[in-house]
This record gives sequence, structure tokens and C-alpha cells, in this order.
Amino acid sequence: MKKILFFLALAAVGCKSPQLANTDYQVDQKNVIETLAYLTSDELEGRDSGSAGIALAADYLENQFKENGIKPYFASYRDTLSNFTPTAYNIVGYIEGKDPVLKNEFVIIGAHYDHIGRITAVAGDDIANGANDNASGTTMVSEIAKYLVTANNNKRSVLIVYFSAEEKGLLGSRHLAEKLKEQNFNLYTMLNFEMVGVPMKRDFQTFITGFKKSNMAEKLNRYAKDPSFVGFLPDELQYRLFMASDNFPFYVTFNVPSQTICTFDFKNFEYYHHVKDEFELMDTKHMTDLTNKLLPVVTQMINADTQEIKLKNE
Repeated sequence: MKKILFFLALAAVGCKSPQLANTDYQVDQKNVIETLAYLTSDELEGRDSGSAGIALAADYLENQFKENGIKPYFASYRDTLSNFTPTAYNIVGYIEGKDPVLKNEFVIIGAHYDHIGRITAVAGDDIANGANDNASGTTMVSEIAKYLVTANNNKRSVLIVYFSAEEKGLLGSRHLAEKLKEQNFNLYTMLNFEMVGVPMKRDFQTFITGFKKSNMAEKLNRYAKDPSFVGFLPDELQYRLFMASDNFPFYVTFNVPSQTICTFDFKNFEYYHHVKDEFELMDTKHMTDLTNKLLPVVTQMINADTQEIKLKNE
């Protein structure tokens, strides 16, 4: 049934190729559907860290890097976690900066690609496919990565990171943050993507966790030329979401702005850690439109002449 729905969705949006010119590049909804459908397929069994299913997801994401000319930052794309068994790994790609000075500064763009695997069955289904959490964020990051390679104009260097073991306690991001800190990694800022599969029911399009910890929201709105692009969601403070995703270890370890973009607003999606968090419930047009809006935003963040995004004194 899922395969039938996948091909129907592809047919609905057509098979046009994305515009590759830097000035008119557009993410193709067909590509969003393709990545999202695979990551949420039953074949991956809910992408539990250390499982055979998440190994298939890692293969898929690594192959995307290879196909798009994104190099590994380490000797391999696979960054094996030092704090988790059985074996699990982040997938880390590297896009070198083009400016001779600014290329020594890094921006990390990431999302966790793991989920919680098999859980208590509902109507015979025990696979928690994790479409919104967080195949959606992973898919969006994959499209941003393709754009950055095509645009070929990033002044700063960029790490594209798919984190494992987020669901086990942010272990993939904790491991990588500590590893990079030991290597004197020069991190400017970290932007993470989490649960972006359905649009918000608010007066703004997205929110960031840790809204008051930096001026990131202000800058992203300026880059987007839209004051309603990123808003403040009080629930993110109540539920301490700033500390609940892979931005947090980079904030703690590097003391730089490290925040998560999200469109889950506690009113628009009811299947958190549930077997019904499925591909069919994701709004791929929303995901495509949001990614396209983010392309110039991310470009300006990476290419700003100075480090415009700064922590605030609390």
C-alpha cells in the first residue's frame, strides 16, 4: 500500500527536473517525496540506532552525498559513536568554503535520522516509522545540501550532519561536539532541523528553540525578508525543547548559537513516538515550500561578512 501511495504522490507532482541555475534554483517536490518515502518505509523498521534498518538509511544518505559530490569530513562519511553500543554512526559531509579567510569558520546544518524502531503494536502495526520525527528534518537537510553544492558559493565551510542516537539521549551530537572540540574546530553556528513535516497553526511559519538565547530568529527573519517566518512559541520553554535535540550539545560544548528549526506546535500533529507517524501524514508541499524559502536564508547565514548571529546575555 505504501509503495502505491508513493508512486501516486510522485505522479501528482510530476517529474520535472529542478532548476539548477544559482539564481532560480528550486527544490523539486518529487525529490522530497522520494527521500521521505524511503526513510519512512517499513524496510527500515523505524531506524532504531544500531539496527539493520538504520544501516540502510545510512547507506542511502551516504550515497546521496556521493552522488552530489559532497566529501566526507573525516576519513569516512561514517562517524562511529564512542558512547553507544551496538555500533552506530553519524553521517558527516563536508562542503569547503570558497572564501580564503571565512572558509576557516564552520556552519553545521544537521538533523537526526534515527527513530525508535519497533514499539507496541496498534492495529497490527509495530513499526514507528518516524516520518515527522525526524525523517522530515533529514529530508529537508538533504535538499539544502544539494542546493549548497549546486550554488557553489558558500564562503564559510559547512558540515552536513545526520545524527544517530538522538532518541537515546542526544548521543550522536554529544559525541561529535566533543570530538570536534578536541580538534579545535572553529564553529560559528549550528542550525538543526526537527519535526518539520506539517505546517504550523500559528501566525508564523516556524519557530526556533532557545528563541531568547540568541538573535538568530531576528537574523533569519531579516534574511527571509519576512518578520513572520520565525516566531516565538512559549511551549518550547515550557517543555525545554532547547535541550531536547541535537543543537544542545553544540551550545554546551562550543558556547555558540546552536538552535533548532521546527514546525511541530503541539496542535498540528498528534502522533509523537507513535506507529501512525507515517509518510502519508506528511505535507510534502509544505516541506518543499519551506525548504525553498530557507535556501536564501541559509545562504546569507553562511556568507555573512561577519558573525552576525550572536548569543544574548541572559
